Amino acid sequence: MPNDTATPDVPDAAADLALIEANIRDIPDFPHEGILFKDITPLLNHPEAFAATVRGLTAPFLGTGIDHVVGLEARGFIFGAPVAMALGAGFVPARKAGKLPADTIDQAYDLEYGTATVEIHADAITSGSRVLVVDDVLATGGTGRAAVELVRKAGGTVVGFSVLMELSALQGRGKMPDVELHTLLSV
Repeated sequence: MPNDTATPDVPDAAADLALIEANIRDIPDFPHEGILFKDITPLLNHPEAFAATVRGLTAPFLGTGIDHVVGLEARGFIFGAPVAMALGAGFVPARKAGKLPADTIDQAYDLEYGTATVEIHADAITSGSRVLVVDDVLATGGTGRAAVELVRKAGGTVVGFSVLMELSALQGRGKMPDVELHTLLSV
């Protein structure tokens, strides 16, 4: 007789991480000589690895009352939308300036040579909302920090920042001392 009280199989976090790592391809000298590019397109093309990534990005924030997930343009959209669905939250795209059709609020941030701006719709996050920011890579931390400040400008509370991969040599973590930072991989 089958056991009706059995729990469904729960994915093993270590196996998920191994699957994720196995599906990130190293591309030497791209886009410039001396750069080792971490290509996530094989991961996106592998349904189990993609699902493992979404599980990993979501897991620490299950049951924390997330109202909105902000995904950073462009690859943060790929991960942020399914994370929002898994959390039962709304999805908010944070875009480069000039790409959103309605009224926006924005936040500028520094680049190596100049500045850039990220924006969201002014009505996307309501005051007091609990927000998770999601992206694919944390590098220098400029875009991530701008997203955190943008959520706060909108009146939201940043519950955390969840990212697939942290490029630790670029020290972006240093720009996030006041945010719960969750990274699946540190390279």
